[in-house]
Amino acid sequence: MKNQIKTILLLGVMSAILVSIGGALGPGYLVLFGVLALAMNLGAYFMSDRIVLAVHRAAEVSPFEAPGLHRMVEELSSRAGIPKPRVYVIPDAQPNAFATGRNPEHGVVAVTEGIMQLLSERELRGVLAHEIAHIKNRDILVSTIAAAFASGITWVAHAVSFAGIFGGSSDDEGDGASPLGGLALAIVAPIAATLVQLGISRSREYMADELGARLSGDPEALASALSKLEHGVALVPPEAARPATASLFIVNPLAGAGSVLKWFSTHPTTEERVSRLLSMASSGRTARGFSSVMA
Repeated sequence: MKNQIKTILLLGVMSAILVSIGGALGPGYLVLFGVLALAMNLGAYFMSDRIVLAVHRAAEVSPFEAPGLHRMVEELSSRAGIPKPRVYVIPDAQPNAFATGRNPEHGVVAVTEGIMQLLSERELRGVLAHEIAHIKNRDILVSTIAAAFASGITWVAHAVSFAGIFGGSSDDEGDGASPLGGLALAIVAPIAATLVQLGISRSREYMADELGARLSGDPEALASALSKLEHGVALVPPEAARPATASLFIVNPLAGAGSVLKWFSTHPTTEERVSRLLSMASSGRTARGFSSVMA
């Protein structure tokens, strides 16, 4: 119920941003953008996972193509008591991973080519456990919808800017879109959409870390993976900077962007996450707490 309320509020705020774009362009655009907001609401709920996967050019891989990945995903999802998620690979050298899907029955785990090259099998298993924990916790719907809607708003704002600069001008009655207005929207609207994502609780990462460590029975592996990923994303920039989808990944893909993009982080610090995981390992809470995960 809590995630359902969050989803409704999120869709409402994103819709308000989109309608505001239409209102800023002129009265003639208000109805058009209202209809567009409604269409995006439906699309974001039912197709948000496909939108996010398409944005990152992720491709589904079969057990024949990636037997190791499928073996780990099947084992961990069985321990979590959820259906086995589909497995996707993203053609990106930056090491990272995310989970998506509106519920466990439609769950997806996606990993980049870079993470498979950087991490050991033990560390990769820890990362997959973290992503499967997101699916079990049912917190991926809110973040996936936010990512899909923010991507859509960014695209619309850029399209409006392009049309305003190269094809539009204000008419005598002030109903047309001005080039300056379109340019301003291209800058402001994506930032507004990204700020909405900052409302996604950072505690979801702590919860996924803890549950993932219990599912794998190996908090030290996840801690080691997070440390490697933190350095990896700083050394290897993402193929394209996408603030709209950054909240989905296990570590902030913009951490090494060297610009204001890294300010928009929905992730807690890696140092704190690693510290909590190592504390779990030293206290033995993983073994004692696993039975409660399956309850």
